[in-house]
Amino acid sequence: MTIEFTKGHGTGNDFVLILDRAGQYALSELEIAELCDRNFGIGADGVIFVVETQHSPEVAHLLQEEPAAKWFMDYRNADGSKGEMCGNGARVFARFLLENNLAELFDGSTLPIATRAGIKDITQTANGFAVDLGRWKVSNDEVLVRAAGLQVARPALSINIGNPHVVVALADLEELEALDLTKAPLIEPAPKDGANVEFVVLDEPLIKDGVAGITMRVFERGVGETLSCGTGIAAAAIAIRDYAGNTQNFWRVKVPGGEVGVRIFPTEEGEHAGISGPAELTFTGVWPS
Repeated sequence: MTIEFTKGHGTGNDFVLILDRAGQYALSELEIAELCDRNFGIGADGVIFVVETQHSPEVAHLLQEEPAAKWFMDYRNADGSKGEMCGNGARVFARFLLENNLAELFDGSTLPIATRAGIKDITQTANGFAVDLGRWKVSNDEVLVRAAGLQVARPALSINIGNPHVVVALADLEELEALDLTKAPLIEPAPKDGANVEFVVLDEPLIKDGVAGITMRVFERGVGETLSCGTGIAAAAIAIRDYAGNTQNFWRVKVPGGEVGVRIFPTEEGEHAGISGPAELTFTGVWPS
């Protein structure tokens, strides 16, 4: 069997996208890991199966909530494990749908997609797409993170924004650059399902022209260090916002792969976090499986 695929990325966070309308490609975790291998496979931070929501037992019930959510973003990490959702991946997913005439977006319109973290709404922007990640939850539990390059364990803030994150604030860019993220950071106590770990440095000054700025590196569970992480970018902004008193709503987050905007905005159900940034498709091909 051969599989047609498209490669895409959002600020360097790269994915293999596979159109699988009926959800018939039952690839194992090992097969997905082989596909994502950068030396022997296509190479990617994850795989996105583009599935019609009605054909997925996991999320078909979401059509009762949003009948227009025709497409399910079935996201898998580079080790083959399932992910709840992916912020950068959602933008690339939207780009794939539009360029393959599987969906439409007009000025002011919204594209709802199904994910394991629920319905996520996507809109088009001047430089790409914006994704409403929904509400988040900040934990008050005491958490420590140990990482290669840090002499002592650092306190962290746990945030769930559809998937779990742990955010660590560092003193300066030199400390951020000294991190060795070829080794997985250790979280104490260890989360049951693991978590992405974001290391963040605040800009000086923090706020310029009404927008707060931070710089971030991330270690993604099931992947390793990546050039960008959409939900991690939002979690980092939320964490620093929480430390600063929850008053700053516009953020600019710099990652090795580029820059992503974060916006906190009110809704009827409470505050939501959204991210905005570019999404590109780079090439297509066929993978032997």
